[in-house]
Amino acid sequence: MSPIANGVGHPPAAGNQLLDYLPRQQREAVLANCDPINLVFGTVLCDVGQPFSHVYFPVSGSISLLRTVHGHEPFATENIGCEGMLGATLVLGINQAPQRAVVHAAGLALRIESERIREAMVRFPALQTVLQRYLYLVLNELSQSAGCVRFHDVGSRLARALLLAHDRVSADDLPVLTHRLLADMLGVQRGSVTIAAAKLQRRGIIRYSRGRIAILDRAGLEAVACGCYRAGIENYQAMFPRYASECVPDKA
Repeated sequence: MSPIANGVGHPPAAGNQLLDYLPRQQREAVLANCDPINLVFGTVLCDVGQPFSHVYFPVSGSISLLRTVHGHEPFATENIGCEGMLGATLVLGINQAPQRAVVHAAGLALRIESERIREAMVRFPALQTVLQRYLYLVLNELSQSAGCVRFHDVGSRLARALLLAHDRVSADDLPVLTHRLLADMLGVQRGSVTIAAAKLQRRGIIRYSRGRIAILDRAGLEAVACGCYRAGIENYQAMFPRYASECVPDKA
């Protein structure tokens, strides 16, 4: 899909998996209230404790949710791509951001005012059902990630993170991923990321230079990744079977 420069143009009829899952007429009604915008790397879309002015449905690129623990640097708890949305707490009737949201990879998103999406959930039961399923997936993913941090080594977790990034950008050359950013995503020291990335590079699975990563061997990366990557795909398939192979593709 071609990007819409400077937010000018008509909202695409497809691209975000949650919106695509809606019946056609309901999807078109929701899209009529959406504005296409460019996601610019590093932009803060919402902050902790603040109300959501808008909900974002990424079409390309990704958004990171950051958590801060007193005395420590912020770390990423979740990344949102074309499979999800920013503003899921509105499904619970809570208009308050639990975390800071920052654009992690530039791309395109469909943005809708929070009041409009709440009205649409009342008007269209299918939309509410889709967003409730997504919220369930988010909660499930958070518990899966907690176990991943507890039991899996840095190398397999790094492979999982790179696979997820690869799925979302649909390109072998990934956006800028510095040691610091990867360390924040994995909750480890930068030195641990350096060692793990070097091992993947020596095996010919990735090419890593000056904060840029290219995936050279997708199958090899999947073989190294922990089982949490596959579990996430299977969970998504269970909730959204029509689109299971599109946004989180099985490229083995």
